[in-house]
Order: sequence, then C-alpha cells, then structure tokens
Amino acid sequence: MKVVILKSNLKGGLSSVERAIGESSNLPVLRNVLLKTNGNKINISTTNLELAITKTVSGKIIEEGGLTIPFSTLNNIVNNTTQERVSLEKDGNNFIFKTDNYEAKIQGLKEDEFPVIPKIKSENCIEFNPVILRKAVNKVISAAQMSEIRPEISGLLLDYQVTQIKLVATDSFRLAEKNISANQFKSDINHSFKVIVPLKTVQEVLRVFSDDEPIKLFIDDNQILFKNNNLQIISRLIDGEYPDYEQIIPKSIETELSVNKEHFINAVRLVSTFSGKNNDVNLALKNNKVMEVYLANQMLGENNYMIPTKTDGKDFENVSFNWRYLIDGLKVIDSENLIFGVNGNNRPAVIKSADDTSHFYILMPIKA
Repeated sequence: MKVVILKSNLKGGLSSVERAIGESSNLPVLRNVLLKTNGNKINISTTNLELAITKTVSGKIIEEGGLTIPFSTLNNIVNNTTQERVSLEKDGNNFIFKTDNYEAKIQGLKEDEFPVIPKIKSENCIEFNPVILRKAVNKVISAAQMSEIRPEISGLLLDYQVTQIKLVATDSFRLAEKNISANQFKSDINHSFKVIVPLKTVQEVLRVFSDDEPIKLFIDDNQILFKNNNLQIISRLIDGEYPDYEQIIPKSIETELSVNKEHFINAVRLVSTFSGKNNDVNLALKNNKVMEVYLANQMLGENNYMIPTKTDGKDFENVSFNWRYLIDGLKVIDSENLIFGVNGNNRPAVIKSADDTSHFYILMPIKA
C-alpha cells in the first residue's frame, strides 16, 4: 500500500470514524483504524463490534493494499502535522507517515487481523433527505436514555408503516413521537416492521452525515445500515420488545393552554435557579388567564414568573415537573406558540406545536 493524501481529507476521515473505536483490553485491535485502498479512493474504518463506521476519502493510489494501526497515534500525528500533502506507505507490518519535513514509522497489524465489517443482506432501502431525517430525529432523541436495566429503551423505535414512519423515544419519565409522512421519504419496502436503533448509533448519524446528499437505510434481522456515497454506519439493532407506549398517551386533556414558547422557556430557566436536587419547578393556572411558574427553596428563597395564556379548561395548582425534561420538550417546538396540555399532578402532560400535528412530547409530573 502506498498513497498520497491531503491532510484535510485524512483528518476529516478520522474525525468521522473516531467514536466507533473499541475500548476492549481483550481485543486491542479494536483500538485500531483500518486504512484500505478501494479503487481510486481510500476507506477509513473503525469498529467496536456493535457499531462500525467507514469513511471514503480521495487520494492518489500508487500501490493498493491495507493496514491497521493504532487510531490515537495516527490521529495525534495528523492533528499536529503542518504540511497538507501526506504520503502513507506500508512497509511490512509498519506504516510510514511522511511529509516534506516529518516522518514516522508506526507499528501496525495485518489487514486480516482487523474485524470483518458486516454487510446487510437486504437490497431494499428507505431513502431520506438528510435535513428531514435530522429534524425528525432531533424532535425525539432527548427523550431517550441509556439503560442497562431496560436496554429496549436505550434507543429509538423506528416503526415503519409503509405510508408513514413513526420515530419514538422514551426513558419512562417522558415520551416523544414524530411521524414522517410518505411524501417525505422514498422506499421500496412494502411491509410494516419495527426496529430499535441504539441511541449511540443515532447520535453518530446526526454527527457525521452531512446535509449534502440523501441517506439510505438498509435493514435486516439484526442490523441497520445508514449510507451515502462516501460514508456508512452499520450497527446492531437492540433486541427486545419496545414498551407499549400508546397506552400512556392521554386520550383527553383537562386543561389546554396556548403559550408563547420563548416566554415559557425563559420562565422555566429563571425559576429553576431555585431548584434543588429534584430539578423541579411548580406550575399553576390562575383565573383561567395566567400561568404561574414558581418555586420556593428553604435555603435560597422563592421566585415566580407569570405568563399570559389562552386557556380551555379548569384552573390547576401545584403541578410539578422536572425542569430539564420540560425544557427538552419545549425547545424542539418550531412554532411561536405551543399547546401545553395539563392533566393534574398524576397524569401525563402533553406538549405540541400549534401548527404541527405530526409531533408530540409527553411528560409525567413529579408526584408530591
């Protein structure tokens, strides 16, 4: 293997794949990166056996081949070299990194010692405009949380229904759902299915894919592949049954408020200054016109913020929420005003846009 590559291309490739590096001391090769020629391109790959990322970059191929070397060593060299033109060459099991004024010889391993990157058997796919996919995922991802006790909620549910796709996330305290209509994606899959995509995989999709070209999703029994022309992420799916979340979606709302989004967010952030270890804030509706966000703290004092609202329903008082979770639901609403549905202090509240019926966020109150 012998190639010439621009530092910017190599640096960008390493940045794309860095979070799939493995941490296992039993398999030190998982801390390596695989560089391999592919026609007139260079594939840069990492894997932790749960997730694998491959970035394809341009370079001048003088001699084909491949080699795997420690990721951190190569990454440090690339980040600190000042020359743009870089020569990479395999010398036995050594890897020679050379610029006009610098040369390093890095001990590597044979290409066949690097784990095989799995492939998806299915040729059928779902194709998204990356902007649409990104916006949809960002609507729900804050409600997901890693859980070793309940691994099935450590990811996003992708519920494919042919004419629409539902993305769902929950951590058992809150739940978010976003519907993507058929005119927002292309697909040649004609049957319904549900899969749970690991949270880390979804986070990497948001991080490394650009908005410049479509993203294709390929799915088989236990894997999912996100792919465009020069980047692919393949991941194991989470095995298990996603919670029957639809039963907790409120069928009715006791009090529905129309609230200015920015006023609501500002009120919660200000009042939360007095919050304790429960991260709580209290809400009350007075005279069917004004919502009060308030909190008292024995050590600090008390504060409150009054927000004018349009209301349908009855007054309420002393309904408490985790202010961080509340902010997560408020900030993903796109419209100037939002609908806040309150069901007392024992049933879930609902946050949704005044203009968009495809998304909602449900949050359980903190019980007194």
